[in-house]
Amino acid sequence: MSAKRKIAVLVGDGMGDEPVAVLGGKTPLQVAKIPTIRRVAGLGRVQLVHTVPEGMSPGSDVANMGLLGYNASENYTGRAAIEAAGARLPLEAADVAYRTNLVTVENGKMLDYSAGDISSAEAHELIAALNAAAARTGLKFYGGVSYRHLLIWRNGPAEVTLMPPHEISGKPVADHLPRGPRAAEVLALMELSKPIFAEHPVNRARVAKGKRPATQIWPWGFGKAMSLQKYPERYGLQGGVITAVDLVRGLAELCGLEVIPVAGATGWVDTNYAGKAQAAIDCLRRSDFVYVHVEAPDECGHKGMAEEKVRAIENFDEKVVAPVWAALEAAGEPYRLMVCTDHRTPLIKRGHTSDPVPFTWVDGPLGAAMQPDATANFDEFLPTTGRPPLVCDLISDLLR
Repeated sequence: MSAKRKIAVLVGDGMGDEPVAVLGGKTPLQVAKIPTIRRVAGLGRVQLVHTVPEGMSPGSDVANMGLLGYNASENYTGRAAIEAAGARLPLEAADVAYRTNLVTVENGKMLDYSAGDISSAEAHELIAALNAAAARTGLKFYGGVSYRHLLIWRNGPAEVTLMPPHEISGKPVADHLPRGPRAAEVLALMELSKPIFAEHPVNRARVAKGKRPATQIWPWGFGKAMSLQKYPERYGLQGGVITAVDLVRGLAELCGLEVIPVAGATGWVDTNYAGKAQAAIDCLRRSDFVYVHVEAPDECGHKGMAEEKVRAIENFDEKVVAPVWAALEAAGEPYRLMVCTDHRTPLIKRGHTSDPVPFTWVDGPLGAAMQPDATANFDEFLPTTGRPPLVCDLISDLLR
């Protein structure tokens, strides 16, 4: 590591929550054993922040833009445009990209926004079958990771209202179908997918194994091409991003950061935490900056899985935050370590909210000042005076 200060941003997606009865009236962050994060808070600074500009939807797209130091109200065009960048699918001026989930709808309800966490290989077979029936000049589906895919549609509907499927888990879909100009065209694609998927060997095999089938597509999060000022120009930093999620990979591509692959990074509770930590350490040896994104807590929140969310947060603390911090200390060179979450994903709501979330950072090396008893709370109930700041403003100051 060079003498220039190293900066590490470690993000546990969706860690924020609300008190739930199954956890004794506490939140997962309050219950989780996270000694390392609480030491960061005790030895550094900790406070609540807003990650979403006022008036914008609390999506991971907008919130992670904030954690990277960009105000989404200035240049955001839509989630799928970011994911297209992550997939290295260039968008022309007339193109509209749509995030397209494979979902399980049963008895008129959104049973599973991830189609039972379908594998990428299975999903790609379904996407290929859908393209065989629906693709045409200016309209094509592109396979992504697990249930997350893309539709790129030349002059596609750009004023339609589309609901994110993870926001309606367990709810009737009839109240949340596409609405507005040209909604019928989107609905037609959704309907077309149903008979194709129903008879597909992938779904027959999944049902035979007791797994949830992908019953249809669900487009949402559309957007046109967008651009961001590159990190070297904006912050004078070179570095990389480690994530299993196309969205965050897209942000890395847009802001000129290296996308660092990690074998076994799944975006779920079985992700390769240790591999992500080692990749971050290696990145900091050769560059100034690393952004590590762990999706698992968010997925557990969307599925209402309280104990699994607590474990995901604990794994983030033990297997990502602890080794990265230890490596920064062992190098003995100036660093700034930030630990944060992008938004709340309350278990009882199974969706995102715009409520403030905890954010902590510490400067080092600390050496002998690393007292083991220096701890502080890191949760949704930190004391605050006035309205918490917008995280993009705070991050911009910390990166500079």
